[in-house]
Amino acid sequence: MSDDRDEFGAFLVGFVVGGLTGAVVALLFAPQSGEETRALIKDKSIELRDRASQSAEEVLARAESAAAEARARADELTKIARERATELANEVRERGAGIVSEVRERSKGALDAVRKTASKGEDASAAG
Repeated sequence: MSDDRDEFGAFLVGFVVGGLTGAVVALLFAPQSGEETRALIKDKSIELRDRASQSAEEVLARAESAAAEARARADELTKIARERATELANEVRERGAGIVSEVRERSKGALDAVRKTASKGEDASAAG
């Protein structure tokens, strides 16, 4: 995209410089009267203005197209990032649920072991 802009910029500069050079040469070697020369300059300046306006419109259209393309790509990347974030959040939830379940099971086993030990201790002290 940058190369296209550089090429177009070089073209536009060449176009303007060429137009101005042509106008100067025409003035220097013009066999017309001053009035005819002024009319010719006016016509050429209108022509150059129209070409410059057309070139500016083309540049604007390209810029708008590039901006729309960039917006579409940004939207696409945002969508992909959201999907990936949702996937990661779900994965973390699943892992967290598994860990919580495992901790509950271990706690339950440890609590049962403590209760059995406490129960044996009470039975032994009641018998003795």
